[in-house]
Amino acid sequence: MAQEPGTPGAETPTERTPTAPAPVELSDLAALKALAQPRRQRMLQHLTLHGPATSATLARALGLNTGSTSYHLRELARYGLVEETETATEAATRGGGAGVAEGDAETGTSTGAERTPGHGRERWWRAIPGDRRFPPRSRQSAEMRHVMDELNHHAYAADLELFEQFQRDSAETGPWADAFPYSRGTIRLTPPELRAFFEEYIALLNRYKRPEAETPAGARTVLTRFLAFPTPVTDADTGAGVCADEGTGAGAGVVAALASPADADPVHNRNETEPS
Repeated sequence: MAQEPGTPGAETPTERTPTAPAPVELSDLAALKALAQPRRQRMLQHLTLHGPATSATLARALGLNTGSTSYHLRELARYGLVEETETATEAATRGGGAGVAEGDAETGTSTGAERTPGHGRERWWRAIPGDRRFPPRSRQSAEMRHVMDELNHHAYAADLELFEQFQRDSAETGPWADAFPYSRGTIRLTPPELRAFFEEYIALLNRYKRPEAETPAGARTVLTRFLAFPTPVTDADTGAGVCADEGTGAGAGVVAALASPADADPVHNRNETEPS
């Protein structure tokens, strides 16, 4: 039995039919290597959670130097993961008040990396939203599997760190401390059924997304993670099928990381770069 988020009687977007982005497969090994780089993952996560930023903003937030963040931003942009956005004021508004930073993180002086050549303005960057999916494990080369394992290792570690930080700070989060659901369950499915289950989850996620202008006051970015994988096969698994739900509740955290249902084709992993 799953605990349902929200208050009884609260409006839910059941009638909303947003246009879902078309899935795009990230199968280029160079793009996957760019995404798997730990500093780039941290930068992408910061842009996702806090909105647009300059390289100096990211440098201060992540303890890096501006030259390094500028280079990594250009690499992320090269593979369509981030892009330049509007002026500083507009970017801060879009990012929910992200701080305006000028110049180098240590000296406070303007750097060439922070400005667009010929325009004399700061370069602001945003994470590009989209439905990005990875190739199924069965179609990954040995090198690609190694890169994917590294990418997932760093991504899952970052998720766990954020979750543990929320638990430590839960006393100061007010009503949000009791507002988030979790679920650990088991179901018996075939590979096609698991693919359908995954697509229904993505459709539900998209249904709850909305433009910033339509987002009510008091809304916060909520990290959604989905992980489903088959249990190891044992002799006991040859018995009769059982469906069980191990227990759910509020106040213990969102579910683990977004991933693919097994190895059957044509399943994809999914990577969300922007949750709203």
